[in-house]
Amino acid sequence: MQSFRQQLSAEAINNSSFQEDDTRTRILQAALRLFAAKGYEGTTTKDLASAANVAEGTIFRHFANKKAILIEVATSGWIDILTDLLTELSEMGSYKAVAQVMRRRMMRLQDNSDLLRVCFIEAQYHRELRERIQSEVIAKMTDVAEAFFQTAMDKGIYRPMNPKIVAQVFLGMFAIAGFSNDTIMEPKASPKALQEMAEGIADIFLNGVLAQEKE
Repeated sequence: MQSFRQQLSAEAINNSSFQEDDTRTRILQAALRLFAAKGYEGTTTKDLASAANVAEGTIFRHFANKKAILIEVATSGWIDILTDLLTELSEMGSYKAVAQVMRRRMMRLQDNSDLLRVCFIEAQYHRELRERIQSEVIAKMTDVAEAFFQTAMDKGIYRPMNPKIVAQVFLGMFAIAGFSNDTIMEPKASPKALQEMAEGIADIFLNGVLAQEKE
């Protein structure tokens, strides 16, 4: 049976671990906000420390440098978004219900506008970020989506094609759709406009743009 002192020691370790996780999370959340608003180059570690309410030295207990923070912010955020998407695809009642999935994802992506802005802008300037997103996010998610579309083809729901290319096209359309709120569409587009955009993307994905030839 543990002594009272041992119990206190175990509780202290657990509390310390929780506090460390909470500090790391606060740093990442502050970094996402600042990188989106000021850019990576325009944000200093002093800015990060102030926004996260920690000492500047604390940042370097959790991350090797500012670049490491940028890479983790982008990769972990995209993993969460695409994992949600692919989970929803796997639970979809019909392989033709892509529009419903796309619409729900687009509505949610508005909540991730900071992440999208950071990824699309900073990936242009940081090779390490591009390589990390490619290896840890895009490649793995493409594999999962490829298996999903291969199953649909095996069942005769989708026409036979290269499932990897289909997966890449789908994820690419999804990414553009998510970023469209700040680019293609008007800022703060209405739910109706987002729904029309999602349904249009799904229709093009499922049916293409060529008119069906009459027999």
